[in-house]
Amino acid sequence: MSNESEADADEELEEQDAEESAADEEEAQGFEEGDFVEMAYTARTVEGGDLVDTTDPEVAEEEGVGEDQEFAPRTIVLGQGHLFEAVEEDVYGEEVGHSGTVTVPATEAFGEYDESEVRTVAADKIPEDDRYPGAHVDVDGEHGHVETIIGGRARVDFNHPLAGEGIEYDYEVLSEVDDREEQAQGILSMMLDMELDVWFETETVEEEQLVESDEDDEDAEPETETVEVEKDTLYIEATPQLTMNQQWMMGKQQIAQQLTQLLDIDRIIVQEELGGGGMGMPGMMGGMGGAGGADIEDALEDADVDADEIMDEIEGAADE
Repeated sequence: MSNESEADADEELEEQDAEESAADEEEAQGFEEGDFVEMAYTARTVEGGDLVDTTDPEVAEEEGVGEDQEFAPRTIVLGQGHLFEAVEEDVYGEEVGHSGTVTVPATEAFGEYDESEVRTVAADKIPEDDRYPGAHVDVDGEHGHVETIIGGRARVDFNHPLAGEGIEYDYEVLSEVDDREEQAQGILSMMLDMELDVWFETETVEEEQLVESDEDDEDAEPETETVEVEKDTLYIEATPQLTMNQQWMMGKQQIAQQLTQLLDIDRIIVQEELGGGGMGMPGMMGGMGGAGGADIEDALEDADVDADEIMDEIEGAADE
């Protein structure tokens, strides 16, 4: 064999070794921050074994919790605070099928119990229907539960109900979620506790962009030009239940920001379907479209909203 042939063979072997090493390194890396994974888990307090959270419908049924909820594995984005850090750290570097048990100390879970967070407040700061021991209340923007009420004073514990408790997580990684629609649905389901139809489209839209001005002309006015750009768009179907969802009404901008960052998209469009020739009502009732009266009432009931109360507010606004 000639020296040239030997050199070519050596070079080919080196390339093969490099490719194999890169493949082995990638395979050994396992899950990392930013990966979407589907997980099943059950979390309980360390001392009492009280249920904290679960994705298992059988566990939920045994514990008699969440009768109006659906329990199923959840899509988690690693590194985004969807799980306690200690659980995420246990998942990093692993692969599909991995399972484990992690104990999260109280300091890293819901904090240590703080006696100074048990305070006396005026009873009239608490709604009359909630003036009883054990009631969960919001006082001056803080959430707590009532311990006692004597006269015009109430003793309220503002510690988290699980403060001082270590949490034990039993989990299994069921799959890695690569499909973008499944990723979007998983994030929305986790944030809003509801299933929504979503889809992606790449669209060409016109935008006004600044034109670079002449650096030598300090008095030059900014100029713009219309250009066509492609937008990677996530569409979300707006259902009546979404319109009335409290988490969505209070935090849609934050939810949209997370979706945009995690899915690396340009924009989000929430799309309503107005069918049956009806007209959508503005404001809070927007998105009902051509739904019949019975459908609207059903939607409001599902969303735990008082239809009579809403109509009273609308009529009051009209009278003003």
